[in-house]
Amino acid sequence: MKPSPKNSPPPELEHLRTAIDSVDQDLLTLLNRRLGYAKQIGQLKARQGAPVLDAGREATVLRQILNHNPGPISDSALRHIFGEIMSVSREIQSPQLVTYLGPEATFTHMAAMNHFGHFANFTPQPSIREVFGEVERQAFHYGVVPVENSIEGSVNSTLDLFYDSEIKICAEIYFPICHGLLSTEAAADDIRVVYSHPHAFAQCGRWLRKHLPDARLVECGSTALAARRAAAESGAAAIASQEAAGIYNLSVLAVRIEDSPRNTTRFLVIGRDAPPVTGCDKTTIMFVTSHVPGALYRTLKPMADAGINMVKLESRPARHENWSYMFFADLEGHIDDPQVRQTVTAMDALSRFLKWLGSYPRAGGESKEQRP
Repeated sequence: MKPSPKNSPPPELEHLRTAIDSVDQDLLTLLNRRLGYAKQIGQLKARQGAPVLDAGREATVLRQILNHNPGPISDSALRHIFGEIMSVSREIQSPQLVTYLGPEATFTHMAAMNHFGHFANFTPQPSIREVFGEVERQAFHYGVVPVENSIEGSVNSTLDLFYDSEIKICAEIYFPICHGLLSTEAAADDIRVVYSHPHAFAQCGRWLRKHLPDARLVECGSTALAARRAAAESGAAAIASQEAAGIYNLSVLAVRIEDSPRNTTRFLVIGRDAPPVTGCDKTTIMFVTSHVPGALYRTLKPMADAGINMVKLESRPARHENWSYMFFADLEGHIDDPQVRQTVTAMDALSRFLKWLGSYPRAGGESKEQRP
């Protein structure tokens, strides 16, 4: 057998590349067939007046795919790939208008893209109140706002806005927060001032004290604004996402500088949809109890009696009455589950005020029956 020319790939490699080319053609055919079905579904939804985004259906499809994944592709990679496929499917049905707490390159922006895919139309807003307002006046289909961080706690302005708003929670997003030190300078030794959001400073405190003890820390309204300021000033840096570095032409001097590797923010998708039962859902309510001893215990007792798990309970001062408090509770289950509905109805009868804020698929949650 003659040896292959020095720069010629071996026959085995050529065979494998030919096989990949064939698979790619199959994938292309199947993807276009899938989009054809999605377009037909969009036409049916339009005739019925149904929303394009069906978060419950998408969560079910994704669970089925993950349950049948033999590997070697990871579940996280599958989530990303099929998230983008679903994004294209929604876009071919009708462009999705999404607004979020901006500016561009904030973690809220990245969480929104992670949830809706890169094919939705994204528009930033300067405040959480304006995100709520734009969705309420139906200028956008959905809004994305932060609600709590695993280190810094709840975003109170988001919770407070639900009192007067008729907007519902349509979905939740858990997004890992990874901070980097960004600058136009070549080395951290040249940094005299660091810009960032107060929460980012708190989340990177140990790293800053160790590596930049003499730098002046200046708070900004967002990590993206911090990146914009650092890009315009010599001797300056920003704590922000690595994605912000690309947008604002900054170098990444250090990565993963957050103190906790489990730093995660929970975001809410708000809109007018009412996602159906998926079997892996969460329900959020807010309520106000009477000013009598044991009132909170009595209001929560129907949950315990029904065996419903409460995954979160938080209090906030009521905005319309001094020394009165609103409670926010997340329950496992969907409002259309008879047991959950009966429980919430019983709690309503024991409260001065109760409001259902939405039932939606649990983020990244596979039901115990479906996942070992």
